[in-house]
Amino acid sequence: MIIVNVRNGEPFEKALKRFKKKYEKAGVLRDVKRKSYYLKPSEAKRVAAKKSTKSRSRMFGR
Repeated sequence: MIIVNVRNGEPFEKALKRFKKKYEKAGVLRDVKRKSYYLKPSEAKRVAAKKSTKSRSRMFGR
């Protein structure tokens, strides 16, 4: 659970911005999207391998 304490005299927009940062850092939306459907283990391995290959190619500039 994400908790943001609003300080005295702090604008709502600033507190909302802090909440959004914590929300992104915690990865809540990422987990919701990932758990919204079932991914078979074989498909998960395939996706992970593809992601690894893609990131490796970016790393070496190919």
